[in-house]
Amino acid sequence: MPLPTKESIPGLLVRNLSRELVLGIEEALLVGAQRAYAAAHGMNEGHLAHAVGQQRHFHMNEAFQRALATAGASPTPISGNTIVTGRCGIFTLARFNIPDGFWINSRRSKTRRQMSFANRAMEPLVQPELFSDFQLPADAVAFFAACFSGSIHVQPAAPISIQIAVPDREMRGWLFREDVGDFVKRFDQASSGQRDMARPTLKKNINKRQDKDGTSQ
Repeated sequence: MPLPTKESIPGLLVRNLSRELVLGIEEALLVGAQRAYAAAHGMNEGHLAHAVGQQRHFHMNEAFQRALATAGASPTPISGNTIVTGRCGIFTLARFNIPDGFWINSRRSKTRRQMSFANRAMEPLVQPELFSDFQLPADAVAFFAACFSGSIHVQPAAPISIQIAVPDREMRGWLFREDVGDFVKRFDQASSGQRDMARPTLKKNINKRQDKDGTSQ
């Protein structure tokens, strides 16, 4: 009987992305948010929240694109409201901003919903013990989501969290979602696991010497 797949969504992310890319995107989004608030600061209270939202789009898009370019992730050009994407391994990477607790708002973008359909092949990994014939997809999508407080009076210059999220095919739910600070720890776990798998081997001449006199060198 075939064994169930041992693949996992976080495992695929770790193998396809790099720590430097993830940390670079996190820093870029923080810087972009700070620049956005600085650009809108001092405007009339009546439209300050709207102005900050617009500036976040511009500044965080530019910062995100630079982070992708620095990591060699082939970013698409900035063009109006077009979603900036990059490519790393099997994953297409994009970003969005949301008020914390309102993840359903991410579905408002038709382009993001179309992109997410590629993740239909990833859905079996939510319950991998049920699938023994999982085929590694050639394409998948992951988003970096900057979650803001939702109030211009509560931490307006920075997101309260930045998360890496893999949606289902309809973007109605999340196959995997984790704070970037927690996710980067998985790179250490993966490296530790690789080291633990290493086993020392004796050189052939040492083996022969042991066979001959029964002593180890």
